[in-house]
Amino acid sequence: MIRSMTGYGQAERDTPAGRLRLEVKTVNHRFFNSSVKTPPAFDRFERDLTEALRAHISRGHVSAFLSLERSSEREGAPPRVDLDKARQYREALETVRSELAIPGEVELGMLARFSDIFRVPESEAAPEVDTGTVRELADEAALGVVALREAEGARMHDDMAGRLTVMATHLDVIAERAPERLARERDRLREAVQELADQVEVDEDRLAREVSYLAERWDINEEIVRFRAHMAAFREALDSDGPEPVGKRLGFLVQEMHREANTIGSKANDAAIAQSSVALKEEIERLREQVENVE
Repeated sequence: MIRSMTGYGQAERDTPAGRLRLEVKTVNHRFFNSSVKTPPAFDRFERDLTEALRAHISRGHVSAFLSLERSSEREGAPPRVDLDKARQYREALETVRSELAIPGEVELGMLARFSDIFRVPESEAAPEVDTGTVRELADEAALGVVALREAEGARMHDDMAGRLTVMATHLDVIAERAPERLARERDRLREAVQELADQVEVDEDRLAREVSYLAERWDINEEIVRFRAHMAAFREALDSDGPEPVGKRLGFLVQEMHREANTIGSKANDAAIAQSSVALKEEIERLREQVENVE
């Protein structure tokens, strides 16, 4: 199943500490890459959040933000002041002022900028919030992400399937025109020889060898066969119903199709084939843009 790497999900739970809310956003990334932010004293859950999200999301940059809305009975709880740490900061600032001959005094406003001086103790910040609750939040939010990624993936599927159809049409034009250019070149060579030799009879054996040489140089049948095989493999991956991510496989196939299109263009020697090869590469580039956002 095609999934986009762009998604969003959220989940909330009431706990003794207050109402926990988890927001998860995902964007493109070659691998699974997570960034988890938690309120004070909840950093111990970062690993659990990451593992729970990884179970649902295999690729993409995942940003998770856990917030806490404190219950009314706890809103008035004063923060604890870490005086030892405040003294350390003051001494450090005094040292900087003295050593660098900076005028002025160390004031309260300076110390207030160090937020870790004022912290709610962990015992008060997260009472009775267990790992199971946090994992449930992560599972619910991740399922929301997956639902959006699958919905966007369905739209991407239709777009890419349409581009494959357009590419097949261009490839049919190339396959049809390829033999004609050899016949035209044979006739052109015959006329050129006759004109230069003052109507002397053309050596058909020599002409056949020249045409055979050109046919070998211009042969694009193998490229066409491989291109069609890549398109068939791409469509098979596109239509697969399995849970395995297919983004990397699609990316590889797009790269191979681009390689074959380049070779066809270099051997074109025909305006219609050259034009179709350019159109192929344009469609391939649009496919590449889509595939970069496929899980």
